[in-house]
Amino acid sequence: MALLRPVAFLLFAAFSSPSAHAADLRLEDFFKGKTYAYGSFGAITGLSRSFRVDLTGTVRGKVLTLREDFRYDDGERDTKTWIFTRTGATTYSGTREDVVGETTVRLSGNTARFTYRVDLNPGGEPNIVRFHDKLVLKDDGTLRNTALVTKFALPIARVRVNFAPTLEGARAIKP
Repeated sequence: MALLRPVAFLLFAAFSSPSAHAADLRLEDFFKGKTYAYGSFGAITGLSRSFRVDLTGTVRGKVLTLREDFRYDDGERDTKTWIFTRTGATTYSGTREDVVGETTVRLSGNTARFTYRVDLNPGGEPNIVRFHDKLVLKDDGTLRNTALVTKFALPIARVRVNFAPTLEGARAIKP
């Protein structure tokens, strides 16, 4: 009987320990290590592009560095790196090389929202657009991002990106 108590306790602990439910969204938890995504971009001009993203996240203290390696269906490749710093229980500040200024990410349950300005023509005549991102952590452990892109407050494009911890998982939820 004494031997059964530790076994029962271990089983109870294993099945009752906190797991990553949708209400527990934390960027550093989801993006630490390797993550994969597929996405699509569609503009009001008719331009559309599909892409795959291989992400590598490293966490040091309150800082998540998230490298995004893009592979577009037309063969183009690009790399962007987000630096997210946790500034509170439900907030982060974020920067990226093409983002003008800083963004504030706000968490609420399973959802993260942030807006930021991007210069689509760095080094040339500025072409500034604003992204309005909404990331939702699903119960299956995937993360869905929808973004509205605006210029002068008018919608000009939509972006959908679906993230998963494995390449197969990302492929299965490809937008």
